[in-house]
Amino acid sequence: MIDNKLVVGYIGNGKSANRYHLPFITQRKDKFIVKSIFDIHVRHDIWSKIDGVQYTENVDDILNDPDIDMVVICTTHHLHYEYAKKVLNAHKHCLVEKPFMETSEQAKEIFALADSLNLYCSSYQNRRYDSDFLTVQKVIESGVLGDLLEVEMHYDYYRPEVPEGVHYFDPAFSFLYGHGCHTLDQVISYFGKPDNIHYDVKQILGTGRMNDYFDLDLYYGSLKVSVKSSYFRIKERPSFIVYGKKGMFVKQTKDRQEEHLKLFYMPDNDDFGIDKPEHYGVLTYYDDNHVYHEEKVPSVNGDYGRVYDGIYECIVNHKDQIITHDQTLLQMEILENGVKDLK
Repeated sequence: MIDNKLVVGYIGNGKSANRYHLPFITQRKDKFIVKSIFDIHVRHDIWSKIDGVQYTENVDDILNDPDIDMVVICTTHHLHYEYAKKVLNAHKHCLVEKPFMETSEQAKEIFALADSLNLYCSSYQNRRYDSDFLTVQKVIESGVLGDLLEVEMHYDYYRPEVPEGVHYFDPAFSFLYGHGCHTLDQVISYFGKPDNIHYDVKQILGTGRMNDYFDLDLYYGSLKVSVKSSYFRIKERPSFIVYGKKGMFVKQTKDRQEEHLKLFYMPDNDDFGIDKPEHYGVLTYYDDNHVYHEEKVPSVNGDYGRVYDGIYECIVNHKDQIITHDQTLLQMEILENGVKDLK
């Protein structure tokens, strides 16, 4: 550490690093120093060079650098296991993009290695800090809905060209792995381990094609939480619908951080990722006096960078790890079970 700041290196210099990590960690100059970024071919025609950061095409420059405390792996999923082992064996803390690994066995091995070396290791579950998800939590915890009955979570696209362009099946390249890793982590982080799960995971285009649809029902006693996604929804379903005995809450639009990042509108803007009134969810319920209410709920602001805040608190101030190994292992097992019968 330098001046009580964690020194960080990145493996991978593509969309993941430059869109979902660097804009947030570089806001936290009181906690982190980004020293080096590795890529097989360093180029700056898409992603601008960051002043003060060293770029290298030799990963050993990061692994063998005694100043670097933590390495963030932002490569394609099939390289996560290989690089995580190298990072941990270099005695550096490790943060890995989603999906964390290709299998739960790989995840168990990586976590065991991290524990044996007393190093931090987790998946980058930034979607815990989505505005829509945080707002749903606020509504649930207000109690106005009464006992929860059902939660529906949708993550829809109309991008038929994506599955239509894939003519093979790779479990870790499935829609469930690629996007279920967002929503399933939200469910696990808030509701915990389900009593049981019903899987409906499909290859709409047929055997030998990518998984392009999933609908998972996770049961918690009398509560059902449904996680649904499709590449073929020309109009998106609401991001969240929450039903309770006294009412319901509908959040139509998703968190806007990704929307802004895709436009290169970065977190240093005061209104970055913030919902406008037209994005607010609608809460409808009967109060204890049986009076009917329908009102908009101002959204809680999201912030992907809170993942880094939690990591700093864990490593430097010895607070509990927020994104736990057990949560990630449970998610990996659900992903594996979801696609195990596809070919």
